[in-house]
Amino acid sequence: MRIDAHHHVWDLDVRDQDWIRGPRMAPIRRGFSAADLAPLAAVAGVGATVVVQTVADPDETPELIALAERDPLVAAAVGWTDLTAPDVADRLAALRALPGGRRLRAIRHGVQGEADADWLVRPDVLRGLRAVAGAGLGYDLLLLPRHLPGAARAAAEVPELTFVLDHCAKPPIASGEVEPWAADLRALAARPNVACKLSGLVTEADWEKWTVDGLRVYTEIVLDAFGPDRVMFGSDWPVCTLAASYAQVAEAAEQLTEHLSPAERERVRGGTAAEYYRLEGLLN
Repeated sequence: MRIDAHHHVWDLDVRDQDWIRGPRMAPIRRGFSAADLAPLAAVAGVGATVVVQTVADPDETPELIALAERDPLVAAAVGWTDLTAPDVADRLAALRALPGGRRLRAIRHGVQGEADADWLVRPDVLRGLRAVAGAGLGYDLLLLPRHLPGAARAAAEVPELTFVLDHCAKPPIASGEVEPWAADLRALAARPNVACKLSGLVTEADWEKWTVDGLRVYTEIVLDAFGPDRVMFGSDWPVCTLAASYAQVAEAAEQLTEHLSPAERERVRGGTAAEYYRLEGLLN
């Protein structure tokens, strides 16, 4: 089964998405639902997805859990909670206790918006990450390149926690730069408890002029650093539509992994996501 390990949904009538601002973002300043995604996923051969939080709002995560429980396409959810809250363990337990709470498979925070490059290794954050591990959940890393060293330290400090790096830490594709992103990515990949998503790359490139070959130098570094057994496909829909259609993103991933062995391609297409998000028993 091909699994899309990273997409979003939102309804602006329910909750504002304050990160969707300005004329460039106008094409996605509207609602997007799992029903909108379903026909696109079917054409791309995607049979299951992981829906991922978008805002630091405690009310969003129960909604995502409920969506994953009722929608046949959405197998699991990545939610949000305040990692620095003194009662973070209780909050996580309450989320797991909700109807469908078994479908909450990871937590995420928008570290990319934190000015402190070492935010992940603050004592209160590390305490929260240990609570996430204690709850039997993983942790998605939403970072910019400057946060990579701190992420590597956090992965070392909490070896019992499984981390999944979103969007390859948003490499500077549009400018064509590779370092220091590549070296810092390799240092993070050296931690055995970290995996990575091939996701979000078209929007780090030039939205109008990106090419598969332009992405390849970055995906080759990711595949070499992590190995296919720790890399998974994610569309980042609907954010990806700023630069490419769902079909284009899915096809780009196929082209970028076509040199791998059949077994390695199957890992990227779905096996890695199924393992790291522990989807056994959740797939329809």
